[in-house]
Amino acid sequence: MNTVLKHRLLIVEDDPDIQHVVSFFLKRAGFEVYAVSSGQEAIDIIPNYRPDLIILDLMMYPVSGWDVLNWLRAQHLLTSIPVLLLTALVHLAEQLHGFEEGAVEYLTKPTQPSTIVERVCTLLSLSPEQRQLLQHKRMDEQRMMLERIHAPLPDEFVY
Repeated sequence: MNTVLKHRLLIVEDDPDIQHVVSFFLKRAGFEVYAVSSGQEAIDIIPNYRPDLIILDLMMYPVSGWDVLNWLRAQHLLTSIPVLLLTALVHLAEQLHGFEEGAVEYLTKPTQPSTIVERVCTLLSLSPEQRQLLQHKRMDEQRMMLERIHAPLPDEFVY
């Protein structure tokens, strides 16, 4: 019998509707999906489930996605488990902070399920070194955009 090992994904999302939709599309794309509703559940399940990738919401209570990222870093798991942030936090500074905390990809809600599936496939196809390069590229892009936004206007534009 020829069995193909499916990539294991962990979805950490407290909104049941979003959790259901994302899970549905990822399962349909051939992934094994486990979903939890809180950061604490994620921390409890990660050591045994050993996901190949985590899709993480940031705004959860009482254990936030930020807390999960900190825990992953403390456990030295961020190099082996890529994290895709899926959150309503849209500000560039928050996105930069997400990359600085260890996320490899950052998507804001709402996002098309097909985009999530595509990003997951891309991240899983990359080596840990390639994911690290992508993370640094994303950080540089965010920093450059923030610098442009906060740069003073040239004198000719001041009226």
